[in-house]
Amino acid sequence: MRAGLQDLRLHPDQFWALTPAELALMLGVGPAPARMTRDRLADLASRYPDTPGPPGASIAEPAGEKTDDDTRQGRAAGADG
Repeated sequence: MRAGLQDLRLHPDQFWALTPAELALMLGVGPAPARMTRDRLADLASRYPDTPGPPGASIAEPAGEKTDDDTRQGRAAGADG
């Protein structure tokens, strides 16, 4: 209501006469993203297949990601401990 009455400066009777689609259009809200269907999931899986990482890689530290030695030891970087 605030968006219609304050931002769009609609009179209350104009606001209540709008359909949700008309209000969304006036607010610049686009259509909702497409739902995830089996076909859409299959399309995404074919475009972005899972590939195994290098041996020893873990989810917590993906291959190629570097962390500071102090952080690994449980201390903040640069902190005296």
